Amino acid sequence: MKRFRRHGHETQRDRLKQELYQFNKTVEHGFPHQPSALGYSPSLQLLAIGTRSGAIKLYGAPGVEFMGLHDENAAVTQVHFMPHQVELVTLLDDNSLHMWTLRGHKGLSELLEIGRFTLTGPPGAPPSVTRVTSVLAHSSGELLLLGTEGGHVFIVEVPGFRELEERNISLDQVANSVPEDYIGRRNLEHVESLQENPVNPNQVVLGYGRGLMVIWDLEKQCQLESVWWTEDGEYIISSHSDGSYCRWMVGGEDMNDDEEKSDIPYGHFPCKAISKIVQLPTEGGPPFLLFSGGMPRASYGDRHCITVIHGKTHVALDFTSRIIDFFAIRDGWKHSVDNPSALVVLVEEELVVIDLQTEGWPVIQTPYLIPLHSSAITCSHHISAIPLKLWERIIAAGPWPITGGQNLAPDPPQRDLLLTGHEDGIVNFWDASGVCLYPMYKLSTAGVFHTDSDLNDNMNQGTEGEWPPFRKVGCFDPYSDDPRLGIQKIHLCKYSGYLTVAGTAGQILVLELNDEAAEQTVEAKVVDLLQGQEGFRWKGHTRLDVREEPVLFPAGFQPFALVQCQPPAVVTALTLHSEWKLVAFGTSHGFGLYDYQQRNNVLIKCTLNPTDQVALEGPLSRVKSIKKSLRQSFRRIRRSRVSLRKHHVNNAAKVAAHAHMELAPVQRKIEARSSDDSFTGLVRTLYFADTFLTDSSHNTPSLWAGTNGGCVFAYMLRLPPAEHRAEEPVTAHQAKEIQLMHRAPVVGIVVLDGHGAPLPEPLEVAHDLARSPDMHGSHHLLVISEEQFKVFTLPKVSAKMKLKLTAIDGSRVRRVGVAWFGSSRTEDYGESGLVVLTNQGDLHIVSLPHIKMQVHYPCIRREDVSGIASCVFTKYGQGFYLISPSEFERFSLSTRYLVEPRCLVDLPEIVPNLLNEVNNCH
Repeated sequence: MKRFRRHGHETQRDRLKQELYQFNKTVEHGFPHQPSALGYSPSLQLLAIGTRSGAIKLYGAPGVEFMGLHDENAAVTQVHFMPHQVELVTLLDDNSLHMWTLRGHKGLSELLEIGRFTLTGPPGAPPSVTRVTSVLAHSSGELLLLGTEGGHVFIVEVPGFRELEERNISLDQVANSVPEDYIGRRNLEHVESLQENPVNPNQVVLGYGRGLMVIWDLEKQCQLESVWWTEDGEYIISSHSDGSYCRWMVGGEDMNDDEEKSDIPYGHFPCKAISKIVQLPTEGGPPFLLFSGGMPRASYGDRHCITVIHGKTHVALDFTSRIIDFFAIRDGWKHSVDNPSALVVLVEEELVVIDLQTEGWPVIQTPYLIPLHSSAITCSHHISAIPLKLWERIIAAGPWPITGGQNLAPDPPQRDLLLTGHEDGIVNFWDASGVCLYPMYKLSTAGVFHTDSDLNDNMNQGTEGEWPPFRKVGCFDPYSDDPRLGIQKIHLCKYSGYLTVAGTAGQILVLELNDEAAEQTVEAKVVDLLQGQEGFRWKGHTRLDVREEPVLFPAGFQPFALVQCQPPAVVTALTLHSEWKLVAFGTSHGFGLYDYQQRNNVLIKCTLNPTDQVALEGPLSRVKSIKKSLRQSFRRIRRSRVSLRKHHVNNAAKVAAHAHMELAPVQRKIEARSSDDSFTGLVRTLYFADTFLTDSSHNTPSLWAGTNGGCVFAYMLRLPPAEHRAEEPVTAHQAKEIQLMHRAPVVGIVVLDGHGAPLPEPLEVAHDLARSPDMHGSHHLLVISEEQFKVFTLPKVSAKMKLKLTAIDGSRVRRVGVAWFGSSRTEDYGESGLVVLTNQGDLHIVSLPHIKMQVHYPCIRREDVSGIASCVFTKYGQGFYLISPSEFERFSLSTRYLVEPRCLVDLPEIVPNLLNEVNNCH
């Protein structure tokens, strides 16, 4: 990259600095937290999800995403697209209606709220008169029919939300049009369903909760749940609270009783309600019948099921959480035949799409709305600019039936990976290059250890001949068979393909990429970090039991080495140097260095302070027995919502233990910390560097470790020549020790070369992706503590300059990363900088090597401790943090590198209205 001299170009440099930094929250990845409503537009081919927090999110083809937020802090209860329009209507639980549109602006579409409305009703009327329970967006695109709790139907003109009082359908009008035999207070309750005749828009079915349906004079003794009008307009299908559904023929003035067909699919024992039913025709074959609920109450009342019946094929899809809504897509996305092609189901914790055109009705891999929290996320790791060779060995793809809108975002300039570690020992690889966080690969570490997961993998799978014919679908599973499997740290070398992951019980696995399955034994190398110190007794969880027999590992990343820390405490720091074939790891008791080529320990250092009794408790000691009993009690029965809440309480306890240890905000002035503070020996950061430790003329490999007590250890490493690397041992000798005066935790260490630039990553220079570091000028050591940035000269380690974050408002550094900021106007100019996140949720950029504050932006609420703790930075000035257990917020601090939706949705082709003017629907 081109750099400017300090003299003569200062003005130009200052101007260019202004073109480096810009803060934007760009896109949300993952599955919306607490979804509450689902909508779909066949003409736009867009999916809409509303949430309990008042958000409305639209999704089309991969990369086509829109988000809006209601001003009201109320849950979205219904979403309805206006037919053949680019407008949609949302109903909130405060009874307000809102109109949204996709409006074009500078060649792109944006989601805007253009109106809001609340039914007023006659003066003095009770709230039930205007409490909306059902909404019908009429095919004319000009009317909304609003059914209410009081049994009235109001007709409103849109988009202006003008109530057409002369066209309203009052309860008295309905009562007068129905024979007296069917009239009674219990029959005319709330409007449960409004359905338009597909072939005659003048006809609308009003379905009342107690079973009365008008246009006809019919009564059902159980509560009505839903109504479906078949596409030919000849039949109505109603479903009911006793698990039955009924097929009625629309026979003009009179109803032919012989045509009535009633069925209880899962009788004869009492069944739960069928809450929604849909019947769709096929070309030259039996129709598809789809309905939710209806399970036998006593035996399977806790199952969340949608039944699909097509001819002789009958399947009860068993979902992982409560069903919110579903719809079928019939646009022939996969074949030219206009049959039902996909079933889209929104449940509380994920979106599941079933391919109805392929034998066996497989689940379709979704390119977005992935339940990132299928097991709780415990850590994240981002790698920028993945080489194509590695990328092609990981990637996979598949078809997707929701195709609305155009993705106008430019192709990503590079391939980026986001790795998430989970509580169940899974590491997920995500394509984070663009707007969609797309799943690429899943790695499970549980197979290395003995757990009880193998016994339960297929516990909910249906067996042949079983009734009901259950088939488990969905991947959400918040229960970890053993929380010790939880992944705490990840480090991937993108050049060599080596990966190391570390867990909750002190386990560190080293893996390499293999294109073929392999059977092998993984031997554990035990590292005693206490180094024989007397008087300490570990009170936490035991270490995991490693399998002694060979294990068959599938193609992909396969473990070949395992380091087991003793005591088996949470691994708090991890780094990998693939050129030197070394892995460094740290816990609350000390740190170690492991040679994974020779499978030998190189260095073990105990950092435990004699007063650190809390470090011997273990973060899981208090919740382990509770979680174990939960697993034993609930693992083989349906996971009810009550047990899920218990799990979240236990999970929160574990997170709180970690937060107390290293994450909780501290509001005080900078002051010296006592050496007897808890966890002073906890290792916070580890760093490899080829730099000057002993004299200014000989550089040497080194390992640096920073602790919670403000101590920095530096070890000089001796690596044998390449031809003897496999036989001669690697050695390590302590060369330096720095004790920060204020004893604040060390959260980052960076060595700057003679030009003031951070040292490149291992193998980066060898792959011509970075310039060689300047080894002629003097190097500098930058130590970042929670409270200040301090630069030391090397090799003398004398203080040169420092920058205090703040001394008054209690800001503490929580996350730090080195990023490259390229100019948005000049391709050949850029600067390295430190990206810093504080416990206040603020982002700072600090210049290198002069450590001066450049810009400051508020990003995360200071109360959101978990969001701050989950933040991860990219190498090019972007970042991710969890805004809920299932969603990442993505942000950018760079003017050049910005990933955000850029989409266009065109007005659908005009379809001739079947009705020029809508008459009263009674």
